[in-house]
Amino acid sequence: MADVAQLAGVSSQTVSRVSNGFPGVTEDTRAQVLAAMRELGYRPNSAARALRRGEFRTLGVITFSLSTMGNIRTLEAIATSAAEHGYAVTLLPVAVPTQDEVNGAFSRLGELAVDAVIVIMEIHLLDAATVSLPPGVQVVVADSDAGDRYTVVDTDQTGGARDAVRHLLDLGHDTVWHLAGPEGSFAAQRRANAWRTTLTEAGRTPPPPVRGDWSAESGYRAGLRLADDPDCTAVFAANDQMALGLLRALHERGRRVPGDVSVVGFDDIPESASFLPPLTTIHQDFAEVGRLCVEGVLSKMREDGTEHGTTLVPTRLVRRASTAAPGRGR
Repeated sequence: MADVAQLAGVSSQTVSRVSNGFPGVTEDTRAQVLAAMRELGYRPNSAARALRRGEFRTLGVITFSLSTMGNIRTLEAIATSAAEHGYAVTLLPVAVPTQDEVNGAFSRLGELAVDAVIVIMEIHLLDAATVSLPPGVQVVVADSDAGDRYTVVDTDQTGGARDAVRHLLDLGHDTVWHLAGPEGSFAAQRRANAWRTTLTEAGRTPPPPVRGDWSAESGYRAGLRLADDPDCTAVFAANDQMALGLLRALHERGRRVPGDVSVVGFDDIPESASFLPPLTTIHQDFAEVGRLCVEGVLSKMREDGTEHGTTLVPTRLVRRASTAAPGRGR
């Protein structure tokens, strides 16, 4: 820094203000300092800056299962929002969803330069008394059912599933079958519970659900069973990837969508509008979930906040060509 100051003909304090982006420096002086930095190959020492300020400008994200579309898009949204606030993201993957792995991830936080943590995983793994959060590290949980133990940001799983089922009932279908996600998933549980409750409140008997693992292949296998049931005229799939496999199974069995079977998905992935037929689905605002996670954890850092509770991000039904009244589709 002293070398930069000497070459630019300014004080070390001015160099510090320029490197940290602080105001109070004229544009000409800023240009001189930046030119000197380039000539000397000067780069601010982030470690020294962190020690001086007491912060690392880095958020840790703990998650498992990067294979699911929801987790990937949530992580992308968190990274984008963090960058807008001048923060980097350090990913701490959990290989398998076990208590030991979760404990290990939190233990590694003590070795990494992170200011706060966003957790994308099922909350029951955080319930054990053996989990120890690093002192002073604030935590926000995404996509979970933490209740009042943590600050939570989640999609309105219940509202979205309810809208999907009501849409199919309003079209005139007697009932709605459900292609559910894995049993260990909080999101899958909420969507399945809302499906069942909505049918019951409408005076309909819920059919036995079939279950997948979020993948298109599992949707295809489950879809073969549903396609062989002539009473099945409407299906709510717990995500768009399984809905894609379901569409293939129905096609192979000669059942038209939506002429014979209407299908609604959940997520509104970018490809869902290009399915054949284009998929009616529930839109999740992943960008808003990521933004609220980042802003929530930064707020807790600034205010040393202890507030807990859940913020739900609304969903909306996106109507496309995969749903119609029974027997009326093309």
